[in-house]
Amino acid sequence: MKYENITLAYGERSILRDISLTIEPGEFVFLIGASGSGKTSFIKSILGAKKLKKWHIFDDNGLDISLFSPKELLQYRRSLGTIFQDFKLLPRKTVRENVAFAMEVCGYSNQEITRRVPEVLSKVWLLAKKEAFIESLSGGEIQRTCIARALIHDPKIIIGDEPTGNLDRTNAMEIMHLLEELHQNGKTIIMATHDETIVNTMKKRVIAFEDGKIASDTIHWTYCL
Repeated sequence: MKYENITLAYGERSILRDISLTIEPGEFVFLIGASGSGKTSFIKSILGAKKLKKWHIFDDNGLDISLFSPKELLQYRRSLGTIFQDFKLLPRKTVRENVAFAMEVCGYSNQEITRRVPEVLSKVWLLAKKEAFIESLSGGEIQRTCIARALIHDPKIIIGDEPTGNLDRTNAMEIMHLLEELHQNGKTIIMATHDETIVNTMKKRVIAFEDGKIASDTIHWTYCL
């Protein structure tokens, strides 16, 4: 993915200022920075959740997403799997029902849902918990359910917005081991985080945001904010 001149502003207030960067297929990238630095706005922008003032996003085929039709943009968004800090699951449904629901709203057939849901639950070590209700799960199990939901379209890119922010250290590292496994299997991982222990342990590419701009972009960087 190639991002060129991404600019976001509210009135006179600039949130993102001409952000340009390239993330190669199969990379694992951390986005860091203080609250309000622009990293979460950048994530929302590439998901299409923010209306940008100026932007060009090129997919892995070199196509400019800013020129996509609504149908093409929908297909692009399905190529991205998103994991949120606050989970965004249906608490009174089971693990299986939550993952299946993500397929139902996209018009998959019952046959496809029956086949695909166990596949993704196996990938996140949750097949044995498929009939458990979300309210009965640990924090790590809840977030693994979110990852299963993110994998349902077999996306090339997984985007995490503080996915370990509400987890204890043990569960947080469990999620990072899972993301690393997905990375080793060819997924591109883009993850915003404040967690210096995770960044220092994983030793991946780190892009630091400051005042809506990229302050640094370094391989194997140590978190020093």
